[in-house]
Amino acid sequence: MSSHEKPKEPWAFFKSLVALLLILLCVWAAQWQYHRGVDRHARNAVIEERIAKSPIELSTVTGELLDYEWQTVSANGTFDAKKQILLRNRYSEGKYGYEVLTLFTANDNRIFWVDRGWVQAGATATTPPVVPAVPTGQVSITGRFRLDSSLPRGSFFALPGNGEGLVSELNAQSQLNTEKFYLDLLSGSEISLTPEVTAQLPELSDGPHMAYALQWIFFGGLVIYGRILIRRTR
Repeated sequence: MSSHEKPKEPWAFFKSLVALLLILLCVWAAQWQYHRGVDRHARNAVIEERIAKSPIELSTVTGELLDYEWQTVSANGTFDAKKQILLRNRYSEGKYGYEVLTLFTANDNRIFWVDRGWVQAGATATTPPVVPAVPTGQVSITGRFRLDSSLPRGSFFALPGNGEGLVSELNAQSQLNTEKFYLDLLSGSEISLTPEVTAQLPELSDGPHMAYALQWIFFGGLVIYGRILIRRTR
């Protein structure tokens, strides 16, 4: 070897390989964030389109249920005040509370849960919240059609019809033979059925996914620049 030749850096190949892997990781992460942004935008467009439609009768909802999610529907039937549960860890304007779900039997014999909105928690952990009573007999309700996969998982607390005391844990999907959908109640044939705080729509924004995708591309560029800078400093 000539005295003027510089010895080859033994770790050059390894460093280049690490840089290549980091670049590939950044490209993958950028694509992942991009597709998340596209999917979220498409979901928001579907929700906005369907909530703007006129209400339809629940009896006309057949076939692929996913095609009706977020659509406003109306139904006639009766509530079962003995089958009522509280979904915990729900907040409204910073206040802790529950969402009230009550079993409903439509006139076509379909049984499903109706989310009757948010109620504030009691003053203490042992104080039950004040839950509005459901009317007896036939009523008409209007609500947003939701799939049961959208219903938050976890523990549910059962409440008797009079709203006194927590009795037992109840899983809305596994212990009762209900339909694979539920309704977010919006209004009803009686004033008492209109929730003071309805179930909230998801945030209809595209989120930061596109910005994150650009950020990962920038990180990949920094890796390339850093590797070139290291070679030059040799």
